[in-house]
Amino acid sequence: MAQLQRLAIAPTQIHQQQITLTPQQHHYLSRVLRLRQGDRFIAIDGKGNWLLANLAGTSAEILEQLSIETELPVTVTLMVALPKGNGFDEIVRCCTELGVAVIMPVMSDRTLLNPSPQKLERWRRIATEAAEQSERQIVPTILDPLAFSAGLSFCQEQLHEELVKNHQYICVTRRDCVNLLECLQLKVDGNSDYSQSIVIATGCEGGWTDAEVESAIAHNFQPVSLGHRILRAVTAPIVAMSLIAAATEKI
Repeated sequence: MAQLQRLAIAPTQIHQQQITLTPQQHHYLSRVLRLRQGDRFIAIDGKGNWLLANLAGTSAEILEQLSIETELPVTVTLMVALPKGNGFDEIVRCCTELGVAVIMPVMSDRTLLNPSPQKLERWRRIATEAAEQSERQIVPTILDPLAFSAGLSFCQEQLHEELVKNHQYICVTRRDCVNLLECLQLKVDGNSDYSQSIVIATGCEGGWTDAEVESAIAHNFQPVSLGHRILRAVTAPIVAMSLIAAATEKI
């Protein structure tokens, strides 16, 4: 099925064995991809399902559900302090390709960006496109931006049932702490239950303040290093996701 084009849809577009296409989706399939009546494509519903479908006018007929496994064995929530400029676009794109499940944009003490609703819409569109390109089963959820302190509370309250202490990490610099990869490898080698969730937090330009790190520790986050070099705010979350994928994914 690798040669077939992929299209991300919403579960609400599915009615029995039919997919109601939006005008934009129909234009993309028929005008951009040049699919004709009866041509097949793969619909991704964002909930883990791949559906083999064929184009039927302004809708599509579902032929069968495909058995595909492209997701990481661990659910990763990435808490990212928003970088300046358009750097978050690249974070969303690359981390979607690497397998992130949830992206939580946060505003830290050193954050300069105050994103507009249009920015959030753009990030979600980028995530959808990257999920299609990388053959993801799901489209990552991008939460509304919130303050770092609110993000910590969200993890403690909303994700509490899914998290085990020290499955939450905050990436720091210039501190004597263990490397993230070493933490992950210890848990994998020790048969830790990674069927649950990991939360990883990375800072913006200038990193986290000492007060923010201490607050994260109070919320059961473990400080970790991404190496001896100082990474850009855009690079750090991509490196963190790469390490998680390398440590947990079974090839």
